[in-house]
Amino acid sequence: MTSPIIKAIYKRRSIREYTDDEVTLEQLREIVRAGTWAPSGLNNQPWKFVIVRDPAVREQLAQQTHYSHIIQAAPAVIAVFLDKGAMYDEVKDHQSAGACIQNMLLAVEAMGLGAVWLGQILKNKDKVNKILSLGSEYDLMAVLAIGHPSQKERESTRRDIDEFILSTF
Repeated sequence: MTSPIIKAIYKRRSIREYTDDEVTLEQLREIVRAGTWAPSGLNNQPWKFVIVRDPAVREQLAQQTHYSHIIQAAPAVIAVFLDKGAMYDEVKDHQSAGACIQNMLLAVEAMGLGAVWLGQILKNKDKVNKILSLGSEYDLMAVLAIGHPSQKERESTRRDIDEFILSTF
């Protein structure tokens, strides 16, 4: 395949180690913009984001997950939320949050940056909201740790596609 989108999908990896190089606010805003172009039911766009570059706030967030070293190493994180007031269907809105996050990860890849989708932190979502001064109307979906990869060209494998296809009509 020669499509840049297909190439980005196949090349994207979860990056957990970063250089000390800065990720600019402009880059982070572009990543969020890509997320907002994900599909959502009725085009309700129920997502909200908090961009965190401040080391002290990142450290507080890091203490909410077993993967604290990843947040501590990343020069930036983006917390992705669903705005409960904008939701109309829980399943569809959660699916759209996943699509939003995937768009963001693909944007990170296209920009030559690296990121990892952190989900274990969800067990402390109420504490995350408190750290970020947010009310309970915002439901944490993920935290993306973002930075410049310390290693290039990471390898990965996938099982054969025939293991996933149940049938073809």
